[in-house]
Amino acid sequence: MTSSPSATVLDPAADVVALTRALVDIPSESGHEAALADAVETALRAQPHLTVERLGNSLVARTRLGRDRRVIIAGHLDTVPAAGNLPARLDGERLHGLGACDMKGGVAVALRLAATLTAPVHDVSYVFYECEEVSGDRNGLARIAAERPDLLQADLAILMEPSDAGIEAGCQGVLMADITVRGERAHTARAWKGVNAAHRAAAVLQRLADHRAERVVIDGLEYREGLSAVTVRAGVAENVVPDRCVITVNLRFAPSRSPRQAQAYLRGLFSEYEVEITETTPGALPGLDRPAVASLVAALGATPRPKLGWTDVARFTALGTPALNYGPGDPSLAHSAGEHVPLAQLRTCETRLAHWLRG
Repeated sequence: MTSSPSATVLDPAADVVALTRALVDIPSESGHEAALADAVETALRAQPHLTVERLGNSLVARTRLGRDRRVIIAGHLDTVPAAGNLPARLDGERLHGLGACDMKGGVAVALRLAATLTAPVHDVSYVFYECEEVSGDRNGLARIAAERPDLLQADLAILMEPSDAGIEAGCQGVLMADITVRGERAHTARAWKGVNAAHRAAAVLQRLADHRAERVVIDGLEYREGLSAVTVRAGVAENVVPDRCVITVNLRFAPSRSPRQAQAYLRGLFSEYEVEITETTPGALPGLDRPAVASLVAALGATPRPKLGWTDVARFTALGTPALNYGPGDPSLAHSAGEHVPLAQLRTCETRLAHWLRG
C-alpha cells in the first residue's frame, strides 16, 4: 500500500526516475489534482531562486535573473482515470504506471530542472497546470492565459508532451461537425411510404471513405490531414423508418489552415447537406525559423517531426510564443492500461535540456 497522497513529500533533488515514480503514486485524475499541486507547490517554494504563483491547481514558478530571453517549460498535472495501473512499478528499464508517459515523466524532468538550475542562461518559467485531459473550458493553461497572460510571456515554450525524447513541432487543428441527412418517417411495416435517412446517409459515408486526405509541408515537415466519421445516429424506435441521420465527423487539419478555411473546406465537401460546425480549434505552426526555436533544436540534436495531433502548443502559439513538444515517452501509449516510460528517455530529456539551459 502506498502512503496517503496528502503525506507525500516530493524531493526534486532526487533522481528523475525516483521523482517520476513519486509523482505517479499521487493520484491526480482531471479535476482532482489538489494533492499533487500541493506537493509540487511545496517543492517549488523551497527553492529560493524561484517565485511561485498558484491559480487553482495550476502553478507558475519563475526565475528573475534579467536574462535577454525567457523560456517556458510546461507540463500538465492531471491524468485520465486509472485502469488498474497504480501504483507505479519498475520493470527493467521501464517505469509503468498511470501518467508515467502522459505526462508525469515530463513533469518530473521539469521539476528537476526547476530545483537544480539556479542560474540558467535564459530566464525560465515552469508551468504545471490542471485539467488538460478534459474539455478546454477547464484547462488550467487556458485559465492562466485568460487571468494572468503576463505569466505566459516568453520567447519559446517547451511542452513536455511525450514525444519519444524527440522534437515534435507545431500541431494539427481540430474541427468537429454534424452532417444531417433528412428523410421521412413511416411505420416499418409500410416502409415504402417513408424515406430512410439512414440509408440516404450511405452516400455521405461513401464520400468520407473515398476522401483522400491532403499532405501539407510546412518548414520541411509533412502534416497529414485526416477526415473521419466518428459517430452515426439515427432512429427513434425499432418500428419507425428514421427521418433523420446525423453523422459526426472529425477533421484534423494542417496548421497552415485557419479555422475559417477548415470550415469552408468541409462545407465544400458536403455542400448539399446540412453541416453544423460544433467545434473548431486552431493548430500551431512549427515556427522552426524563429531564433529561439532554432537554438533549442540545434542543442537537442534531434530532427524535428510534425505533431500529428493537437496539444497545448496551440495555446502558446495563439499568444505569439513559438512552442515545441519535447518529452519522454511514446505518445501512442498515452491513456493505455500499459502506459510506461523508458528510464533512458527520462534521463536523456533532463540531460539535454539542462545542457541547453546551462549554455
